[in-house]
Amino acid sequence: MKDFLIIGGGVIGMMTAWQLASAGRTVTLVERGKCGQEASWAGGGIVSPLYPWRYSEPVSNLARQAEDEYAALTAQLLEATGIDAEYRQKGLLYLRVDDGDRAFEWAKRANKPLEVVDAAFIYRKEPWLAAGVPSGLWMPTLGSVRNPRLCQALRAHLMSLPGVTLQEGASVEALCMEEGRVTGVDTSLGRITAGQVIVCGGAWSGVLLGSIGVALPVRPVKGQMMLFRTPPMPGGRQLLERVVLADGRYLIPRADGRVLVGSTLEQADFDKRPTEAARESLRQSAIAMLPALAECEIEHHWAGLRPAAPDGIPFIGAVPGIEGLHVNAGHYRNGLVLAPAATRLLVDQLLGRPTRIDPAPYQPSKRLRERGCSETEDGETFLL
Repeated sequence: MKDFLIIGGGVIGMMTAWQLASAGRTVTLVERGKCGQEASWAGGGIVSPLYPWRYSEPVSNLARQAEDEYAALTAQLLEATGIDAEYRQKGLLYLRVDDGDRAFEWAKRANKPLEVVDAAFIYRKEPWLAAGVPSGLWMPTLGSVRNPRLCQALRAHLMSLPGVTLQEGASVEALCMEEGRVTGVDTSLGRITAGQVIVCGGAWSGVLLGSIGVALPVRPVKGQMMLFRTPPMPGGRQLLERVVLADGRYLIPRADGRVLVGSTLEQADFDKRPTEAARESLRQSAIAMLPALAECEIEHHWAGLRPAAPDGIPFIGAVPGIEGLHVNAGHYRNGLVLAPAATRLLVDQLLGRPTRIDPAPYQPSKRLRERGCSETEDGETFLL
């Protein structure tokens, strides 16, 4: 029997397993499919909330800590596995921002460089953007990763660690309980026991905990994205070389020249099917920012499910009333963004170590009690 059993093989589950194994603990990670194939794969890989000044302090605190770790984390994975997660720190251009005062107040508090830039600066950085942009905001420190490759690297690294067992292709059918304590899970491949259980099931976490009477308000929000294959440009440049964000939609370049556009926000329960309406909307948004994409091949169009929690703040900590059960879920659009810090926050608590940030704002016991364990918020409040 392992020390810990983790349910869910996204970046949250995999980084949790890595940190526990690094501390000398034994871990079984259970994933119904293949690790890293759900929301962690489907996102864009920007290592920051899209408009960081619009988030609450609990989210901002995790984001600041996590952002500082990605360069070293991806370098460590590259050395250990040979898989390059393509961490690129080339900055982000914000176009048509209507709350710049709030942005600069945030930047001052967070000690982040942020400046107003003119058209000459913008087109020097990205000459193929649509004409007519008079100015924007520039955050030079922002980075991005190629999230599918980050998932591949995390999975490969876990497979090399002697204290970690990956049990893929195993659907969790029930949590096993004895006298108020969780003892493991029943899966499609049989029962797996452990000293403690951690739910990192993303959008499915609320459903799983609901099966034992815990009303965790985490629910799916569908997001669709698209990938363009772009040609080489004059001078050896790429069509796009840094992240650009305008009117809530973003373009993300990859090292091989491909360009991602995202994303939609849809209330569709657990439906992950891409739609023609979203495809056309994404295409038009992409072309409005980068007109040359109109002539580029759409290589892939997909959808994923974000795990939305009230106020966008994840639940991190012990599940009240059930001994040995913990949760790290509800990161909404920021699972990859927050993962290094969010997983360390929980692991530090599990191992009795001092935490780098105050765990109170994320504690399920406090937040579920305050909300009466119910989903009473309207859609907008729920997703902020």
